[in-house]
Amino acid sequence: MANTNTVHQYIIQPPQYGLPSVSPTPPQYGPPLNKVLFITVSQCTNLNLKGILETMWEKLFEKKKPEFQNVEDGQRQLQQQLLKQEKPILVILDDVWSRSNLDKLLFEGRGYKTLITTRDISIIPKNTCTKLYQLPLLSQGDALSLFCFWAFGQTTIPGTADANLVKEVQAECGGLPLALKVIGSTLHGEPQVAWKRANSSLSKGESISDYHREGLLECLATSIDFLDDIVRECFLDLGSFPEDKKICADALLDIWVNVRKLEWQDAFVILLELASRNLLNLSSNPRNQAAISYGNASELYFFQHDVIRDLALYLEFGDSAVHSKRLFMPRKESSLPQKWKLHTNKTFGAQIVSIHTGPMNSSQWDEMNFPEAELMVIVFASREYFLPPFLKSMKKLKILMVFNYGSKRATLKGIDALSSLTQLKVLHLERLIAPPVEIQNIEKLSLSLCEGFESTSTLNNTKLQYFNLDHCSDLEALPSGICHMQSIQILSVTNCHLIQNLPSDIVSMSCLRVLRLSALPGLKELPSSIGNLVWLEYLDISVCEGLKKLPEEIGKLEKLSEFDMRECSRLRRLPRTVSGLGHESHTWQIKVQLSLIEKDLWEIVDGTVRKPQDADIATKWTTKDRRATTLVGHGLSNAYLHPIDLSKMSKAIWEGLNVLFGSQASSAKMSIK
Repeated sequence: MANTNTVHQYIIQPPQYGLPSVSPTPPQYGPPLNKVLFITVSQCTNLNLKGILETMWEKLFEKKKPEFQNVEDGQRQLQQQLLKQEKPILVILDDVWSRSNLDKLLFEGRGYKTLITTRDISIIPKNTCTKLYQLPLLSQGDALSLFCFWAFGQTTIPGTADANLVKEVQAECGGLPLALKVIGSTLHGEPQVAWKRANSSLSKGESISDYHREGLLECLATSIDFLDDIVRECFLDLGSFPEDKKICADALLDIWVNVRKLEWQDAFVILLELASRNLLNLSSNPRNQAAISYGNASELYFFQHDVIRDLALYLEFGDSAVHSKRLFMPRKESSLPQKWKLHTNKTFGAQIVSIHTGPMNSSQWDEMNFPEAELMVIVFASREYFLPPFLKSMKKLKILMVFNYGSKRATLKGIDALSSLTQLKVLHLERLIAPPVEIQNIEKLSLSLCEGFESTSTLNNTKLQYFNLDHCSDLEALPSGICHMQSIQILSVTNCHLIQNLPSDIVSMSCLRVLRLSALPGLKELPSSIGNLVWLEYLDISVCEGLKKLPEEIGKLEKLSEFDMRECSRLRRLPRTVSGLGHESHTWQIKVQLSLIEKDLWEIVDGTVRKPQDADIATKWTTKDRRATTLVGHGLSNAYLHPIDLSKMSKAIWEGLNVLFGSQASSAKMSIK
C-alpha cells in the first residue's frame, strides 16, 4: 500500500478544450518506471468502464486475464493484483469527465502512480496523496505564436498581413489552443476579405474565454463557413464515428463515395483538406503511398478530438430527430436515446444513422423506421451483440459498419436481417467472430481483427470487387471459394501471421488488379501461377520476412507497374525475368536494385536502416552507404553521372536519379520498392 505521505496521483487540468494529451511531465519519485499505460477515458459511461479495466489488466500484468463479472469485480481483482507487485507503474487517465468514472479507475500499490488530465477541477479527490498541476490559458504572446504557426506557417505575423486584423481574430479565440489551431488552419492562405468575415462572425458570438462549451463551438463553427457545400457535408459525416478512436480511413472514404457520390480520388482530397484544417487527425502517412493511387487507404487511420466531433453534432442537430439527415448518438448509452423512442410510430428521414450502445439482445430494440437510410454505423463493446431487427426494413441501405471496441471478439446475432438488404454494397466488420452471412450483392467486404472466416462457406459472391482481411489472427489460408470470385479487383491480406501459402488457383481471379500481401511473416512462397494474373498492376509483398525467393513466372506480369517488396529481409535476389518488366530507362534501376539486395545494401538506400547515433556503429553504416553509392553509379552514362553529388547519402542520390528518370521517361513502366 502506498504511504499516505507519498504523492501517487497527479492531476493536470488543462485550459478547457485545449489540445488533447499535451501535459508536462510530473516530477519523478523513486526508481525509473517499469510500465507506462495511457488510457483515454473521455465521456464514457459505466458500460465502457469494464472494457477499460480489462485493458488495464492485459497491459499491466503478464498473465491471463480473468473474467470480470462487472465493474466492481474488475476493480477488486485489479487492486488485489497491484498489491502483490512492487514494480513502478504510471497509469495516465486522459480527459476524465466524471468523478464516478474516476473513482472506479483509481488504485493503490507500491510504486503505482496515476496521472489524470481533466477539464473539471470538481472531480478531483481532495487528499494528501494528490498533487494538482493547473495549466493556465496561453499567454497573449504564446497564443499569437501558435495562431500564426497554423495561419502562416511561422510564429510571427508576416509583413504582408494586416497585423491588427490578425490580432483581433486571434483574440477572439480566447487563448484556447484548439480554437487557435482550427481557426488558424482555416484562414491559412485565405484573402483579407475572408479574415474580415471571420472576425465579424467570431465577434458576434459569445466569448469563449469563460470556458463555456457552447462558446467554443460557436467559435469553431466559423471554420466550417469556409468549406464548400460538399466538403461541409463530408465534415458533418464525421459524427458517425466515436471520438478519440482510431478509424480506418477506408471506412470514411466509402461513405463519401457511396453516399455522397464522389469519385474515390476526390474523396481522398477532401480527407486531406479536412486534415489540413485540423478538423480531423490523420495517422502518420501510410508506409506505402502507392496503394493510395489504386484506391486503397487501408493503412491510413484517422481520429477526431471530442470537441471537433461535438462541433459536427452541434451543427447537425438543428433539425428534429425525425427530420434530421443524420441521426447520431452523441455518447454511448445502454439503449436507443429516449428522444428517438418518442417517435417510434413515425418515419425518420435520416440518410445516415449511427448507434453506440452496450450489449443488446433482440428484446431491447425498439421498432424504428428508417426507409431513407443509406448508411448504418453500429458501435458497441461486448462479447455478444444482436443486430437491430429493424435493419431488414432499411431497403436503401448501401453501407453497414459494425465495430466492436470490447477487449474480446464478439459473436454477432440477428445477421439474417442482412439477407433482405438488396442494395447493400459495402460491409465493414471489426473484432467479430465470423457470422454466417450471405453476401450475394456485396461489392466491398472489409474484415479487421476478425476470426473464423477461413471456414465460412458463404463466400460465393459474384459481385465482390474489393476484399480486405487485416489482423485475422486465426487465418491459416485464404477462405475457400475466394479464388473463384472472378469479379475481385483488389485483394488485400495484411497482418495475418499464420498464412504460409497462397492457393495455386489464384490464377482464377482473372480481374485482379491489386494484390496486397503485406506483413505475412509466415508466407513461404508465391505460387508460380501468379504469373498468369495478366491484369495485375500492383503487387505488395512488403514485410513478408519468410519469403526467400520469387517464382520466375513473376516476369510474365506485363501490366505490373508497382512492386513493393520492402523489408523482405530474407529475399536476397530477384528472378532475372523481373528486369524484362520495366521500360528501358528503368531497366538500370531494376538491375541495380537486384545487386543492392544481393549485397544486403538495399535497406540503406531505401531509408529503412537509418544512420545510427552511436559513433562506432555509424562508421560501419557510412562504409555500407559508400558501397551502395558505388553500386548505384555502375552502368550510368556520363550524362547521368554528371548531376550526382557524391557528398550526399546513397538514399538522396537514388531519389534524385528517380526524379531524373521520371522527367525524361514519363512512360517508364515499373518501379520496385
